[in-house]
Amino acid sequence: MNWQDRIQVDPTICHGKVCIKGTRIPVAVILDNLAAGETIPTILRSYPTLQSVDIQTALAYAAELARERIVVLPDAA
Repeated sequence: MNWQDRIQVDPTICHGKVCIKGTRIPVAVILDNLAAGETIPTILRSYPTLQSVDIQTALAYAAELARERIVVLPDAA
């Protein structure tokens, strides 16, 4: 899975926060839910436009950030 295919940053969507492409759901919201102990099925019910791959994408993005490298985000499509 290539997280860059499913994540975007667009200044006109959610004030330029990192979001799942095609949604207005910030990656931070997904990660906050996981950190709070929410299960994947619960998150998917709460955000019906998400797919399970989007949650894995959010985790892959967070892992990339944790490596403390410069992360290049894809431009808005």
